[in-house]
Amino acid sequence: MQNNSNIPKTKDSNILLRVSNLQVDFRTEEGIFTAIKDLSFELNKGEIIGIVGESGSGKSVSSMAIMGILSKMASIPKGSIEFFDDDNKAIELNNISEDEYRRIRGKEISMIFQEPMTSLNPVYKCGEQVIEAILLHQNISKKAARLKAIELFEEVELPRPDKIFESYPHQISGGQKQRVMIAMAISSKPKLLIADEPTTALDVRVQKRILEILKNLQKKYNMSVIFITHDLGVIAQIAEKVLVVYRGELIENASVKDIFNNAQNAYTRGLINCRPRTNIRSKQLPTVSDYINLNDKDIADKLQAISDKEREKEHKNLYAQEPILKVQNLKTSFVSERNILGKATATVDAVDDVSFDVFPGETIGLVGESGCGKTTLGRTILQMIPSTSGDVIYNNQNLAQLDSKTLRNLRQDIQIIFQDPYSSLNPRMTIGDAILEPMMVHGILKNKQERRERVIELLNRVGLNADQYSRYPHEFSGGQRQRIVIARSLALNPKFIVCDESVSALDVSVQAQVLNLLNELKKEYGLTYIFISHDLSVVKYMSDRILVMRNGKIVELGEADDLYNNPQTEYTKELIAAIPEV
Repeated sequence: MQNNSNIPKTKDSNILLRVSNLQVDFRTEEGIFTAIKDLSFELNKGEIIGIVGESGSGKSVSSMAIMGILSKMASIPKGSIEFFDDDNKAIELNNISEDEYRRIRGKEISMIFQEPMTSLNPVYKCGEQVIEAILLHQNISKKAARLKAIELFEEVELPRPDKIFESYPHQISGGQKQRVMIAMAISSKPKLLIADEPTTALDVRVQKRILEILKNLQKKYNMSVIFITHDLGVIAQIAEKVLVVYRGELIENASVKDIFNNAQNAYTRGLINCRPRTNIRSKQLPTVSDYINLNDKDIADKLQAISDKEREKEHKNLYAQEPILKVQNLKTSFVSERNILGKATATVDAVDDVSFDVFPGETIGLVGESGCGKTTLGRTILQMIPSTSGDVIYNNQNLAQLDSKTLRNLRQDIQIIFQDPYSSLNPRMTIGDAILEPMMVHGILKNKQERRERVIELLNRVGLNADQYSRYPHEFSGGQRQRIVIARSLALNPKFIVCDESVSALDVSVQAQVLNLLNELKKEYGLTYIFISHDLSVVKYMSDRILVMRNGKIVELGEADDLYNNPQTEYTKELIAAIPEV
């Protein structure tokens, strides 16, 4: 921390926050790592600015520095963070004591964190946690705090506020948890609200509503907002000004209009263009590294569109085949209530009378909001969850009727890529051994040496290398871990892969790399995919056909471009309308 004297400074009466030449260092085993380098910007009263960049760019570190919640391994050797009070006096935040910071934090400056489940205490009811935040900064009774908490729940448009007040975090959806966090953050009407990736991994409809709620609250209370994200499409919906950060440095600072119409930096242009476009189907998605390393002609080649004739010809060949998978009247139910004796008294149909075919070499997209049943459907197809009724016929074998030994042998053919690669990898096992293990279980190749060579070949194929064989999952980034689980799924030479939200939590640039890789592997190995996601723009880019799922049922099925351009149901229209457009 700096040791400059904390002398109040006068300023332009419209400025609320001024960050000047900020540097943030972290002590590591390898030495000092500088996460933020010479960062400077100003935030006006009632203004929304966006900070955008990939994971590791320093955007969240800057917000933690403003909040005064950096870890003990961090230091601020240079720069200042000035927050201006009602009398236009500057408070040097990196000079005040922790007690002084505690009086400001939550009351004057508040924060919404990326993952509400880890930010909310699982052993306390949602209402109790909001009451605690209110009582910490406001001199009111507990009864008055309760009434205020319910008012806040109504303000953030939580359904049944009284019920959610009495609910624990695990009993409500992701979008509802995020609204509880927003209610807590605005409970003391802060002057500055920092929203750190508040919509990452949320369904597009929920994301759209969260953005609308934040914008309405910002106008109502004339708050200043710093909105942090990796997605420029989201920034376009909410912010007035954009700061683009790359490897800890501010590389662009301009209005939203100027950034999108005339981005000065190749990195910014990459962030803008690496999301799948909804108006064309390009052969490949460009990545940030393409814009940094390639010339305009090479990028234009990547953006070359697949013509309608090419796609029509491909589909004619595709659907002339016999289906590789037939799902017939599939139903999967769960017990939702039991009586005192443990007998089921109520059930919920997570998958409700679903039927469709999948053809060899096809990518069929499965889209819908959280809780619609798409993940349950994917896992029921793989028999990871038993079905209640119906049939899953893969290559003329009914998977629901196979014994465990036959089913295990068949798992060579059918694999899954999970949403969270970190939780699906054993933290005590090197990534090389994690890829090698299923090959050993199924007796693929003759010995460990051959299997090891195959693992290295797969690592190279997904963009990693042999030197990383002996490293552990925590030593890799999110995008690299996703490549590892893709390599593991390929180890058994499968024909069919279920991709369950496999890119939803990735930065848009890493997402583009993984989507390109999945398409390359599909052609190279003759794979068939069920691609599950809540993001219709991603599903449209990847898919030949799309299934739209809601409340356990398929509400629409059609060729991907036709469904997007001419949706038949109101629900599909709402999903399309919620896609953030750059």
